[in-house]
Amino acid sequence: MVVLAVLCSSCVIIRPGQAGIKQRLGKISDEALTEGPRSFNPFTTSIVTLPTRTVNLEISCNLPSKEGLTITSVMSILYRIQPSSAPQLLRDIGRAYESEVILPVFRSAAADVSSRFLAKDMHSGERAQIEAEIQQRMAEILEPKGLLVENVLMKSIVLPAGLAQSIEEKLRAEQEAQRMEFIKQQEQLDAERRIIQAQGERDAAVIQADAERQRLQIQASGEAEAIRLQAKAQTEANEGLQNSLTSEVLRFRAIEAFLQMARSENAKVIITNGESPFLGLPAEELNP
Repeated sequence: MVVLAVLCSSCVIIRPGQAGIKQRLGKISDEALTEGPRSFNPFTTSIVTLPTRTVNLEISCNLPSKEGLTITSVMSILYRIQPSSAPQLLRDIGRAYESEVILPVFRSAAADVSSRFLAKDMHSGERAQIEAEIQQRMAEILEPKGLLVENVLMKSIVLPAGLAQSIEEKLRAEQEAQRMEFIKQQEQLDAERRIIQAQGERDAAVIQADAERQRLQIQASGEAEAIRLQAKAQTEANEGLQNSLTSEVLRFRAIEAFLQMARSENAKVIITNGESPFLGLPAEELNP
């Protein structure tokens, strides 16, 4: 039983997410042991394990702002230990590295960064920038010691009551101003639309009037050309008729008309000058 107890006490299991460091007679080994069973001499050696997985360290702190206010915040530091640096970390700082190094470095970096921002910035898009700058400042000090700071998160922020009310009122005023600006833009767009519509209607009316004017011009031109052609044809017809009406033709037409009247059974009164069959027919044309 004594031998079994000695064997059990001389073996340790390093679990996943841990690094083991041998400490023999107070001297720390430079080699970090990976996961798995490890044996050692329990009389002269011990194995210390450190977590190498990501650790969430939650802190409640008071942050100064640029205007001199104190902001209460709950923040999380996500960090992990580099396995290869675990022996040096244990040798230089020990197992109380959170209270000895991480927390003091965080408080100093957080106060230094937050003092350059206004309190309202911690509720706006500047919040991510504040977190990134705190992480960067911590990494500059902690990474050489084997501590990797993965992220710094501002989980909650409590502003002074008066400041919180002022910020809410300012945000409401900004939202109202943005709403009025949106309404103004909509009205401008609507006015521009009406102007464009009126211009389109005016252009359409101008085009329609111009088309009607051109149609009337074409119609008037066509009618004038038709009248001119008709007058020309009538003139040519009159000229042809005048050239064809000789004294013999006129006498023959007069005799035909007189004979037709004579054959009619109706009573007629014929007015003549005694020389020509009808009054008005020149005698010199009937008696050449």
